[in-house]
Amino acid sequence: MMTDKNLTPQAEHKHAVAIYWFRRDLRLEDNPALLKACSEAQSMVFVYCHAAQQTTRWGFPRLGVHQAQFIDAALAELKRRLNQLGNDLLEIDASASDGLPQLAKELHATAIYCEEIAAPEEENEVTAIRHAGIEVHAFWQSSMLSPADLPFTINQLPEVFTHCRTLIEKAAVVPPAPCPAPMAIPPLPAQCDAIAHRWKRSTAPNAVPPSDPRSSFPYTDARFLGHASAAQRHLQQYLQRKLAHTYKETRNQLTGIDYSTKFSPWLACGALSARQIYQALKEFESEHGANPSSYWIWFELLWRDYFRLLHLQYGQRLYTARGLSQLPPPSHDAAQFKRWCEGQTGEALVDAGMIELATTGYLSNRLRQIVASYLIYDLGCDWRAGAAWFEAQLVDYDVYSNQGNWLYIAGRGTDPRNGRRFNVQKQVHDHDRDGTYRRLWLGD
Repeated sequence: MMTDKNLTPQAEHKHAVAIYWFRRDLRLEDNPALLKACSEAQSMVFVYCHAAQQTTRWGFPRLGVHQAQFIDAALAELKRRLNQLGNDLLEIDASASDGLPQLAKELHATAIYCEEIAAPEEENEVTAIRHAGIEVHAFWQSSMLSPADLPFTINQLPEVFTHCRTLIEKAAVVPPAPCPAPMAIPPLPAQCDAIAHRWKRSTAPNAVPPSDPRSSFPYTDARFLGHASAAQRHLQQYLQRKLAHTYKETRNQLTGIDYSTKFSPWLACGALSARQIYQALKEFESEHGANPSSYWIWFELLWRDYFRLLHLQYGQRLYTARGLSQLPPPSHDAAQFKRWCEGQTGEALVDAGMIELATTGYLSNRLRQIVASYLIYDLGCDWRAGAAWFEAQLVDYDVYSNQGNWLYIAGRGTDPRNGRRFNVQKQVHDHDRDGTYRRLWLGD
């Protein structure tokens, strides 16, 4: 694993031609791997891979329309910015494992640079490229904190998040400062135009789903498009309006734009980094003061890091039926699962949440926990099916957080309390007593 301390730019160019493969890091700012690539190559080709649609074992496509549209917006701005720097973004209709080795050979590229993603399928992509004889430099950069700065090794990661957080805060570990975007980038190689024409994405960008005025994250609105500029504007307005001072009190609400930070979609595609959020939050606290709510944003960013560290420690085990537990493999009821996906369980709060999810690609954190608990404990279904459905629906799908949260609810992660079963009627009483949310999505 490479860490930030390995990313000091070198003046000497090691590669005549290199490829930078964008994955979940769709930004130029705070992208150390990209800076490293630019410092070590005389010419550079920037690539994003649109793999063919895959179907899950549960029978539905993996990439939903919401996430696909959000990523398309991020890629469009990324392309514009690379054009301004004298380069381009090549989008290809191929998986990374199939397309990149062939593209590298045609370009005579001697290395591929990318971020490291510590999830099984993403690791398999890198392994396949290396097996094809291509040099791959993968850099860990998606966490807020650098693993090298932690007061424990990955193998010593505490099994309870609270203990992990306490050790980090006691050691006063802070994130590295975000690095700037490159001032200049290497040009395209001379032979690139003809080669790129053959590889250029042949399918049209994803159709924009119709907007819904009820959405808590209307990502077709210009304010919420998937690119880095929109992410920065949202971050700044959120802090300028001092919403960070009320976050802890509002974060469990069920609907609306301002009850939570809404940073997660941009974090998920990499248009915004956790370190950029942390830096802006610290500047806000320096000017306006810290309080329990602004601290809670740091707290949630630490939870995000914790799920990443769990992947570094356990890897494939997190994707097995048992997870990290000794529980028997889960049962599954396909008919009940289908009703859950369609919002047809007969439990109004759950159905309203599932309809919102499918319609808008977004769901409050409180409802994500409620519907996940209901699927596992009330309907007796496999937690992995629920995790896959969230992957297919969420505009802010993140492989680490999605898997980590489903394991947490199912009691198959590291948490000692053996899962989280939510009493739906209590949740109704606490969060939708007057029925506002249920009426919003189910009607009268």
